[in-house]
Amino acid sequence: MILSTARLARVLPALALATLLSACASQIDAGVVPEGAGPGFWWGLWHGFVFPFAFVGSLFNNEIAVYAVPNSGGWYDFGFFLGITVLGGGSVFGSKKRK
Repeated sequence: MILSTARLARVLPALALATLLSACASQIDAGVVPEGAGPGFWWGLWHGFVFPFAFVGSLFNNEIAVYAVPNSGGWYDFGFFLGITVLGGGSVFGSKKRK
């Protein structure tokens, strides 16, 4: 299947953006983080937002993780959930009506 020029002009920037955002996914080393100082709500929100890109990156690189361990617990989980559903488009795409 050969892509038309117009379609290729849309696909390449999207792939470039996905690659750029996947570089933002990081994991805090468990040996460096002192007890109780793990990522909290804001890091959970960010990790939830970049989850789709981090997941794709984790398929090709074992150094990329989609979830920070250790973390601060419930607040990190809440931020992660909000990042995936609200910022990541989970609730927006599910609520649109199809014509």
